This record gives sequence, structure tokens and C-alpha cells, in this order.
Amino acid sequence: MSRYLDMVDHPSHVKKLTPEQLGELANDIRHELITKLAKNGGHLGPNLGVVELTVALHRCFSTPKDKFVWDVSHQVYVHKLLTGRKDRFHTIRTTGGLNGFALRTESEHDCYGAGHAGTALSAALGMCAARDQKGGDEHVVCVFGDAALTNGISFEALNNIAGTTRKFIGILNDNEWSIAKNVGAIATYLGKLTANPHYNKVTKDFSSWLRKLPKGQLVSMLGHKAEEAIKGIVNSVGLEHTPSALDSDGRGGHGSAMLFEEFGLRYLGPIDGHDLPLLISTLEFAKTCTEPVVIHILTQKGRGFEAALKHPEKFHGLGPYDVQTGQTPVPKPGTPAMWQEVFGQTMVKLAKQNKNVVGITAAMPTGTSLKLLEQAVPTQYYDVGIAEEHAVIFAAGMATMGFKPVVAIYSTFLQRAYDCIHHDVCLQDLPVIFCMDRSGLSANDGPTHHGLFDIAYLRCLPLIVGMAPANEDELQDMMFTATLQSHPVAIRYPRGPAEGTPVKEIPTVVEIGKAEVCTHFAGSGGPKVAIFGLGPMLRLAREAADRLKAEGYDVAVINPRFFKPLDSAVHQFFGNAADLVVTIEDHVIPGGYGSAVLENFSDAGVRTPVVRIGWPDQFIEHASSVDYLRERHGLTVERLVGDVHRLLPLGAQGKLAAKSA
Repeated sequence: MSRYLDMVDHPSHVKKLTPEQLGELANDIRHELITKLAKNGGHLGPNLGVVELTVALHRCFSTPKDKFVWDVSHQVYVHKLLTGRKDRFHTIRTTGGLNGFALRTESEHDCYGAGHAGTALSAALGMCAARDQKGGDEHVVCVFGDAALTNGISFEALNNIAGTTRKFIGILNDNEWSIAKNVGAIATYLGKLTANPHYNKVTKDFSSWLRKLPKGQLVSMLGHKAEEAIKGIVNSVGLEHTPSALDSDGRGGHGSAMLFEEFGLRYLGPIDGHDLPLLISTLEFAKTCTEPVVIHILTQKGRGFEAALKHPEKFHGLGPYDVQTGQTPVPKPGTPAMWQEVFGQTMVKLAKQNKNVVGITAAMPTGTSLKLLEQAVPTQYYDVGIAEEHAVIFAAGMATMGFKPVVAIYSTFLQRAYDCIHHDVCLQDLPVIFCMDRSGLSANDGPTHHGLFDIAYLRCLPLIVGMAPANEDELQDMMFTATLQSHPVAIRYPRGPAEGTPVKEIPTVVEIGKAEVCTHFAGSGGPKVAIFGLGPMLRLAREAADRLKAEGYDVAVINPRFFKPLDSAVHQFFGNAADLVVTIEDHVIPGGYGSAVLENFSDAGVRTPVVRIGWPDQFIEHASSVDYLRERHGLTVERLVGDVHRLLPLGAQGKLAAKSA
């Protein structure tokens, strides 16, 4: 059966379809999303919600000349389908396949890449300013979600739009969700606005513009029943201001749009974001405006798939699922708990024992498993929305009052609050605890979400304590230890299943800055190799040690536990005793744990060669699995053993030449 999607190999083809055919195209796209993502997963819910919007954008504008800037950009799957990538769509988020976000190197139709919220308004305004400087006539359209308005960068941009350009089109995609349900005053404001049956605001010149269009053009935009359609549109947006229960100033509907109008932006809406004719006519009108415009559209996250509508948080981004039922695979019996689940369970335990322990998330309660705390001890739980900087300073404020705030945050998102960590937490030496989920790889998401830089950006800050648990029991102990400290603490752990280590009922204190010697030199007479495996890399260190021992090497294995402060005594002892030191970490090599070891050895005059194994000095691509990327970039047992063979061959006597040089 032929589909209209099959006819679209370039966005210009969307313009050739009739209004009725555009509706069928939207249906085809939803079917493609639901069926293709079932195998490997992806951001299903957000993309189901922007099908009509994306079709309307490509109907009204012409990329790559016109620019679409998507906030976060995890909702660009439809855009990819319409811009010559549908034949590769089944590869999205897999090894060698399409990226799950907008990517400038992937297509000329992707003008701006992103993976974090709150960037689109600023980037789009920058493009508008550049266009104005060059005297261009291209349109720049910024699609941002209601959740992006909880991010401070968005308001910094809004503050500058009217004073920078007269030609800017912003689309507020309001679906009431980020990943979790939106929180805060902005969400409440938008909710009241959209729920009020008396308030829908467009300008009268929009009505006049619609009525002046030639009937042929109306037919092209709205379908054959043009006169009825225009009446429906005009009525649906309520051109006359009706006194609104929202208004405290008695000025009727105008007061409800003050959020944007006070920034100097013309406001249109709210309108139905699934009404294609209405979207097209509104966008066509926006193209004629000579002042910045914000179009407020209402959409349903997960529209067209019942399971996604019922469970929007789950279907924001997920793995494989059953197309018929929406069910996801159940973990096999005996599968280790996920790292974030251990964190969430430990938070509940610690919070129940200590009323001063509180959990803070920046709109990621499920992803971090802080949802468990919200359910068990809601009075000790805070969701501040997508506002990482605020989350950190909010935690600092609580810490000044004797609390032990735990900021549960992905490593990649903590980067956004770096100044706050420095200026508000470390400089004041406040006991804020950063539990950094997804330190390491988020394989399917790719470089915007990999947490490969946190050791480097944290260990240079005075006073902070940096920990990396090797297993889930050690994570619990480190979290408990952190609540007893009077200094800032950062604990990094990866995404995915943990090690399968049983977690004891009562946590114990880990001595700050004390490494654990797992295996000492045996005195076998073979070449001595000391392997330091940070965090979950300890498992690879142990496996490599077993292979090397079987070959005749004398191997010591050390669990550093801390990337700051280092256990100088243990590091220098094994540095002096070994013929070769190997460090392995789930972090980039520059500035990482291995670099800290080299600095420590240099200060102490230890001259033993050090092999550092970690991620290279580049942004790591996305792939189907962490194992694939580790194999590709050399974070493996084979690489470690091979480096030892190369630098310290069996039969080598005493120290390496490089050590005595």
C-alpha cells in the first residue's frame, strides 16, 4: 500500500501535497515512528507530539535556507523523516546510524545541534542577528517547549529578542511535560492560560489577513471548504477579548499574555498544535510580521499511541517495546540492579534515618531514581525543573542551614552549573553532595549526553571530595559517608546494570582519601605491574590481572575509590615497587584520574612509567552499546594486557629503562 511518506524524499515535496494529503502524511509518520522505534527504542512521545507542527513547518518554510532551531532537539525525528533520511530512519540511535538529536554534520537541514534544554532561543536569536547583519531574508524558527521556560538561559534570550531583531518566529510547544510533569510557577501560569475557556488571543490583523487572501490561496492552505475553514479558525482563536478569570488588572484577555508581551513579543494563541490548517495559516501569517512573534501551540505528548498517552514519562525515551501493547521487556531474573536504582533506594534509607538529608532533581526524578524518595519521603524531595544552576545554588542555601542536600544529576547536565559549583558551593565550603548519574557513556544518546569530563572539571576545585564506587555496596557506603562530611562531595557512577554485589543492610563509613588494595604483589619473581581501576573499571583491572598472572606477571590490583584526594601513600608505594603502573578509568584521559596519578608521581619523584587507559581527547560518537564503543576506543582488557606486553615483556629484568633514565 502506497504511503504519502514514501513520496517525500526532500522537504520541498511536502509543498506539493494537498491539505488532505498532508493529513494522511501525518498518519504515515506516526505509523513510522511507532513501528520503527519499537525495535531499538528512542524518544517516541516527544516526536508523536510534533508531527503536525513539523509537517506545517516544512509546508510553510524552505530548509536549508530557512532555519529550524529545536530546543533539546530530541523531537527532530519527524524532521529527519522529511529531510531525506527516512531510508535510514530504522538506524536511529544505533551504531553507525542516525543520531537521536539534530546534528550539523548529519544534514544540511540541521542548522543547530543540541541535547540540553534551554539553548534554542539564544541560538535562534544569534542566527537572526547574523542574518540582519548580512542583509538576508531567511526565516529563523525556534521551537521550544514549555519545560525550556524553567531554564534561566531561555529568559536571558527572551530579554534580548525585541531589542535585537524585528524578524523572529518562536513556537512554544506546550505539552505540560519535560520528561516528568513540569513544575513551578511557569507551568502553573501556562496551565491556567490554556485551561481558561474564554481566553484565546490573536491579533485582529491576523483575521484581516486571512480574509483578504485570494480564495485560491485559501484553498491551497486550508482545503476545499475554505470559507468554512476560515470561519472555524477565526472562531477557534476568539478574536474578541473576553474578560478572563486570570486577569487581576481587569483588562481582559490581554493580561494573560503579559509574560511574552512584556518582553516585546507579539503573542498568538494558544492554538491546537494538531490542527494542520490552523498551524499552516498561523505560520504563514507569522512570516509577514515585522516584529518578533511567539506562537503558543498545545500538543499531546505521545499522540496517536495509547500507551504513550497513558505513560508520557516512560515513553519520553525508552528502549524496545511491543507495538501492540507498549510493554517493555522485563529484566531477566538475576540481572543486577541499575546503578540509579541503588542510588534511589539508598536515598530513601538515608533520608529516613536523617531528616536533614534531602534530594534535589532538575526535572529528572525517574532517570535518577529520585522518584523513589518522592514516593517514600516526599517532604525531603525537591524538583526544581530544568534549572541546573538553580538546583546547585538552592542546595547551597539549604546547606548553610544545616541540611545535607543531595543533588542527583546526570554528569553531562552538571556541566551547566559549573560556576555555581565553584562560586556557591566550593568557595563557601558547603556540604552539598553531587550524585552524578551517567558518568561514563550514554551510548544511544551520544556526545551530548556522555559524562566523560566530570573528573577533570571537578578535581581542580579546592575542598571538593571526589569518589567513584566500584560496586553498588560501595556506592551506598560512599553516599552515607558523604552525609557525614563538612565539605562538598561528588560521587560518580555510570548508567546501566551495576556489578551484582549485595548491598548490606547498614552502610559503613569509607575513610576519606583511602584506597583499597585488592591484590598485593605475590613476590613471584615476574615483572611487577600495578593496575589501578577507578570505579566500575576495577572489574576490567581484575580480569586483566588474572590473565597477566597466568602468563607469569606479578600483579597488584588497587581500587583507588577517590579521584580527589588521592591516597598518596598507596599510589607512591606501588609506583615505587612496580615496574609498570596502569590506570584505567571511564573518563577522558586529559585531566582525568590517570593525569592526577602522574601529577602525584611527579611531585613525589616517582619515575615508574604510567600507562593511562581512558577515552581519547575527542567527542565520542553514539552507538548501540557501551561495549562496542569501549572496543572501538580501547577501553578493554585486551588493550590493557597488550600495553603491558609491549612495554614490559616477560623476561624483562628490574625496572624499565624509562624509569632509570
